[in-house]
Amino acid sequence: MKLKHIVSILPVIGLLVGIPFVNRAEPYILGMPPMMFWVALWTVLTSVTMFIVYKLEKKQESG
Repeated sequence: MKLKHIVSILPVIGLLVGIPFVNRAEPYILGMPPMMFWVALWTVLTSVTMFIVYKLEKKQESG
């Protein structure tokens, strides 16, 4: 399995594995319940990981 495939799977794993650990009502993180913060965090991290996959793909095409 290539590195870009592993990196692109990370957001799915993060969301699925992390939800049971953050499933509570308190303490609030940045004014949000932990589960809402977790989903918002992974929304941003998904963009970051897809940018990394894009760069890896571009590097592979040029080299």
